[in-house]
Amino acid sequence: MTTVQFLYDFGSPNAYLAHKVIPEIETRTGVRFEYVPVLLGGIFKLTNNRPPMIAFGEVKGKMAYEMRETERFIARHKLGAFKFNPFFPVNTLGLMRIATGANGDRRTVDALFHHMWEDPKKMDEPEVVRAALLESGLDADALIAASQTPETKQMLMAATEDAANRGVFGSPSFFVGSELFFGKDRLRDVEEEIAKAG
Repeated sequence: MTTVQFLYDFGSPNAYLAHKVIPEIETRTGVRFEYVPVLLGGIFKLTNNRPPMIAFGEVKGKMAYEMRETERFIARHKLGAFKFNPFFPVNTLGLMRIATGANGDRRTVDALFHHMWEDPKKMDEPEVVRAALLESGLDADALIAASQTPETKQMLMAATEDAANRGVFGSPSFFVGSELFFGKDRLRDVEEEIAKAG
């Protein structure tokens, strides 16, 4: 069966929104997405990309339109729990290492997205992160310890470099086999590609 990957960083609200829709696609297609944590800041550096607020902030109408598109996406998929994080931008290095060390555990991913974009906190402060993990019923100390190993740090760095080498320039990104799709608004295309790939 075709491999489907979701490359994400907790600092991207669009990655959160995509994450919330992925289970619907998995149910319809019978394909389970592989979650691949990457460091968005690293990808930006490797690809000479910039955050949308910087890249398009002076383009008249552009950011207002993007906000409207996000409102439509939220309404379409009934994602009313979303709240913009008042501490944005948040340095997500620690969070992405936790996700990497958790080896794709969806409970951990759900919890970290929840505390970034549903019950938003300043998730680049270690004590805040630990408390958030505990609040979600997770073994915070084990997750944090796993995130600090040299192997975990190297895995995240390698995944980030590999993503950039494969053409990824932002988050969320998706691969259906070797076919790259960027952005939450491409999820319908992702689903169509899954069906086409059989």
